[in-house]
Amino acid sequence: MILVAVVFLLPLWVMIATSLKGDELQIMREMATLRALWPFPPAWGNYRAVLTGEGFGTPWARFFLNTCLIVGSIVVLGVLVNSMAAFALARLRFRGRGFLVSAVVALIILPFEGLAVPLFLMINRFGWFDSFQAQIVPFIAHPFSIFLFYQFFNKIPRDLDEAAKVDGASWWQIYRKIALPISRPVIATVAILQSLEYWNSFLWPLMVTRGPEFRPLSVAMNTFFGQPPRHWGDIMAFAFLTALPLLILYLSFQRWFVRSVAQSGLKG
Repeated sequence: MILVAVVFLLPLWVMIATSLKGDELQIMREMATLRALWPFPPAWGNYRAVLTGEGFGTPWARFFLNTCLIVGSIVVLGVLVNSMAAFALARLRFRGRGFLVSAVVALIILPFEGLAVPLFLMINRFGWFDSFQAQIVPFIAHPFSIFLFYQFFNKIPRDLDEAAKVDGASWWQIYRKIALPISRPVIATVAILQSLEYWNSFLWPLMVTRGPEFRPLSVAMNTFFGQPPRHWGDIMAFAFLTALPLLILYLSFQRWFVRSVAQSGLKG
């Protein structure tokens, strides 16, 4: 187990160590040696260059705020929309319910590339090209998130619904006061999975944005990598700063994530 952890953590440490070296020749000379793992004494010039936008034109914080706005909007709106859709599919009985559940499962396996062109034409027709809404609205409804909530809501005893109805509660009140509060593990899991997916999203933002005003970190990082002169210290600093928020998010909600996996039966 320790060996597996070392294998997975070693690239992260190499990235951190490289980002703390200010001499490009030193980085290239030590790349294939054990000295690549030794970042001391640390040089913070690479992080200063990335954060201030030195040589790039736009500070890292600009792309970070863009990404936070996009991902945060998708996660918050997605939790509400997907949980309500899943609650209706799991607790209500209506004609066509089975077909809708099957459609949700089918959409999970449909690759995004198959929808990219129709979505692009729709965004262009709405006049949303080069905007935040073009990167948010198409991804609020998320089939896999609906499926996770559906699996969880299906396991809630129906006696709770009946007891709430006896007390005069509506379906909306049952959802808001009973189903949603006890689904916190699933909410945490959906938040983590959607954050991972859209924080690292590259193809779609590249298609619908032109300049840095609306671009997220993933597209900015690709542009940064390809901009001469290429300094590996700056590149690794940019990459680490981009990955750091996701590491913090996962470590903060790890307990909820593991609990949701156990409760929803996703272990296989």
